[in-house]
Amino acid sequence: MTVRISFILSSLAIASVAMAQSAFITNDSVAVFYPAHYDAKQHQPSPIFEQEPAAVNPLDAKWPLRVAFSQQNGHSIATIRVADDVDFYGTGEVTGPLRRNGRTIELWNVDTPAYGVDGGTHLYQSHPWVMGLRKDGTAFGIIADNTWRQKITTADHEVTFDSEGPAFRVFIIERQSPQALMQALVGLTGTMSLPPLWSLGYHQCKFTYYPDSKVMEVADKLRKHRIPSDVIWMDIDYMDGYRIFTFDPKGFSNPNRLNDYLHQNNFKSVYMIDPGVKVEKGYFVDDQGTAGDYWVKTRDGKPFEGDVWPGACHFPDFTRPEVRTWWATLYKDFMAKGVDGVWNDMNEPAVFGQKESTMPRDNQHLNGDGGAAGPHLRFHNVFGLNMVRASRQGLLLANPQKRPFILSRSNFLGGHRYAATWTGDNLSSPEQMKLSVPMTLTLGLSGQPFNGPDIGGFCENSNAELVAQWTALGVYFPFVRNHNTKGTIDQEPWAFDEKVLDVCRTAINRRYMLMPYIYTCFREASVDGMPVMRPLFMSNSKDLSLRNEDRAFLLGADLMVRPQWAADVAQPDGGSWQKLTLEANTDSYQAELRQRPGSIIPLANLAQSTAEMRTDSLTLLVCVDANGQAEGQLYEDAGDGFDYQKGQYRLTEMKAVKLKNQLKVTLTQKDGQLAPVQRQLRIGYVNGGRVKYSAWKTGSEITVSIK
Repeated sequence: MTVRISFILSSLAIASVAMAQSAFITNDSVAVFYPAHYDAKQHQPSPIFEQEPAAVNPLDAKWPLRVAFSQQNGHSIATIRVADDVDFYGTGEVTGPLRRNGRTIELWNVDTPAYGVDGGTHLYQSHPWVMGLRKDGTAFGIIADNTWRQKITTADHEVTFDSEGPAFRVFIIERQSPQALMQALVGLTGTMSLPPLWSLGYHQCKFTYYPDSKVMEVADKLRKHRIPSDVIWMDIDYMDGYRIFTFDPKGFSNPNRLNDYLHQNNFKSVYMIDPGVKVEKGYFVDDQGTAGDYWVKTRDGKPFEGDVWPGACHFPDFTRPEVRTWWATLYKDFMAKGVDGVWNDMNEPAVFGQKESTMPRDNQHLNGDGGAAGPHLRFHNVFGLNMVRASRQGLLLANPQKRPFILSRSNFLGGHRYAATWTGDNLSSPEQMKLSVPMTLTLGLSGQPFNGPDIGGFCENSNAELVAQWTALGVYFPFVRNHNTKGTIDQEPWAFDEKVLDVCRTAINRRYMLMPYIYTCFREASVDGMPVMRPLFMSNSKDLSLRNEDRAFLLGADLMVRPQWAADVAQPDGGSWQKLTLEANTDSYQAELRQRPGSIIPLANLAQSTAEMRTDSLTLLVCVDANGQAEGQLYEDAGDGFDYQKGQYRLTEMKAVKLKNQLKVTLTQKDGQLAPVQRQLRIGYVNGGRVKYSAWKTGSEITVSIK
């Protein structure tokens, strides 16, 4: 590897360039580079890391990548020169292809309907992270530990972070594979918490379902049309005049009754909470925040006021721990009305009528976490992260025995510890449907495994063809929600015709049949950081033909998904993965599925919600490798609560061996303290593009004929 050090002379300024003043290896074998004049109070404590990485030894002279720091025109720049041919990935929530070479993006969270602001070069979230994949399959990752506004440029042999703030440190991880790299990343940032099982089901939403009788009607139609589903969402119109933590006295006069109705029908409810607090004397949230002096200030030290949905609003200064604690207390009475999850939106923060659609850069945050106070220019990108950090604290305070579910529009690298995310206000178009694949993959490679787009598209009218195609694709994303905006046509599965309804039902049925496998994938993400939805190159990082493929993808390690609109996609392992279908007769919209040779995928019997799902009766899809063997895992727990952290779970190892015309399958509990379960099993032998099913049998070791 080489490092290029250049001196740039312009009519405006001279750029000073220097190697890192100091460089160390952390206790996780990660290199950290410090520039001269590094001021920790301008960057630490870092929101990226679960705890401050410990530097234990000086950096070895043989470390392959180095950082050159420079200053130019008031900007702080870090440049990493890469001599090898490298494919770049990551960089967070971005538009464009999966492979990021030759791209410049800006890290400045913005409310950008249809991704229309600045050509989509910056969106709702910021992830100062770049993954590099060499031809030999080895991987490296680069973290710019910097929340200030910045740009990332990924040229073919160079990565540059260009920041409007003071000099920042850079972390570089070197590993033998992308899987090992993801494990090392979460070793620094922490893993996501295991979400409640219900949050992995199908979600139905619209801006807006009003009044509460409309919500009940949607619930009834989902059950009437046999659309498996778990969650219905409430957008801002449930509030009283858009005042957060209130309910409209006419349309949502009895939220307990509404939520009880949903619970009786095996639905959960998620309600929106925005950061903007209506400026109004007598409104309890504004009164408390004003009395505590909890608001973000202007440069003159006055509480900032900006317009959002309720009109003039104050904004909590979430950089202060006492403000986060206060915010957390607001959830107790709110959640007591039967609310199950929370949706933090508009938290870039979006402000109407302001330059860049947010608060001024020179607004002031006090930053009570041990670092220096500073301008919004420093704290803007972590406003959403700090908000969901406080919201998670609140949900745990309100319901300490339940796993919190929070969905956030804005976030930052490391924010996966607090909330799931969706890819913002996309457009109802075939182009943005196709774009949702690399966007979701890239977020997964950037440390946010629980994410997905608005299925059907949010902005403008969708149509029957688009909803059918997007649903048939979207059921394999980690987060699955149909959602659109006011003033557009309805786009629920039943909103068009019987054909679309059947397509959506079949696709969502597939999601629920795959739920034991999907939940096991989420458990893997919560343990070692593996994305739930993965690019094909993670099946073989040395196969260069997979590097650009961003239409087909993997769900977990064992299932390949190809949307029907994607022709001639790259194939892992020379096309040896076996086609399978989950229905006797399917339609032309359903994604093509292929199973990895040597794997076992558990399927549940069809259910209308995860509350009805059982794992004591399973179909095991067995696809043997060239040696006639296959294996897989199944993770089970209560689906909610934290007893799994005390050992109350069951991790089962599944193995299969082909013996002439028979298949012997054995299930062995490998970990966890849940009692063994007597199962009804059916084997689906996947071979030659078809699935041959056995009869149902009872036991943990069964042998079936595969003639």
